Amino acid sequence: MKTYSLLMIVLCLITVLSCSTESTPTYTLTITASPDEGGVISPNTGSFDEGETVSLQATPAEGWLFSRWEQDLNTTANPINITMDGNYNVVGVFERLWPVDTETEVVDVTNPATGQTWMDRNLGASRAATSMDDEQAYGDLYQWGRAADGHEKRTSGTTTTLSSTDQLGHGNFILAPNDPNDWRSPQNDNLWQGVTGINNPCPAGYRLPTESEWEAERQSWSSNDRNGAFASPLKLPVAGFRLNTSGSPIFDAGISGLFWSGAESGTIARFLGSGTGNASMGSLVRASGFSVRCIKD
Repeated sequence: MKTYSLLMIVLCLITVLSCSTESTPTYTLTITASPDEGGVISPNTGSFDEGETVSLQATPAEGWLFSRWEQDLNTTANPINITMDGNYNVVGVFERLWPVDTETEVVDVTNPATGQTWMDRNLGASRAATSMDDEQAYGDLYQWGRAADGHEKRTSGTTTTLSSTDQLGHGNFILAPNDPNDWRSPQNDNLWQGVTGINNPCPAGYRLPTESEWEAERQSWSSNDRNGAFASPLKLPVAGFRLNTSGSPIFDAGISGLFWSGAESGTIARFLGSGTGNASMGSLVRASGFSVRCIKD
């Protein structure tokens, strides 16, 4: 019988131990939400052991819906399990639940007096205003709280049928001659608030301004009238408005500018108005068609 030395026994034990403690491979799971404001995905980007099962869950933000997975996944299933057998790069794609303006070029302008950054033109305008009555800078006229569904076009058709939902499925300007003079019945006060607010028509990252944000802009003007509005960094034009009772013709184009805020006030809504002799915040019925200027969130 052979006799083993103590050294040989120790070496054998070390060899067995090193083999038995060999590390399990780990892989990286990289997660991206597109766009960022569309929602959140769990878990976050991280490292996972080979063979580990990871459950991905996409949760859309208010006003968004989950559309699909892209990159190393190609499916609409949600949630979905991944067995880690390599590195994964996964993009969760979200889409807006309602129409937004996609035609207006997004160019930023900042007012140094307020520090706020805005789009340099009205929604629907082809350029920033070169004069206060520049028709190419007038843009669209929105009913308060509605999405960019086509009703905002200055020549859109009209209907007398009120809506019972937030999204209408048509682009007609809704005439509302009767109290409370809203295109929606019953009224919904929770529209347009914030970048993910219901029916926010602004491009991604922008929203309707608050009343206080409009007021701060007005107080920074060189004069409290339409001249001061145009002389400001925002170059606000006098685009006129549409009446809730007729829809046409456009009233006061070239004379006054009326700009919605995201704020409601009882059964009506708040706006900034500028004219020949004065500018101020005011309230008017929600079925009126006013200009929209978006502020960066």
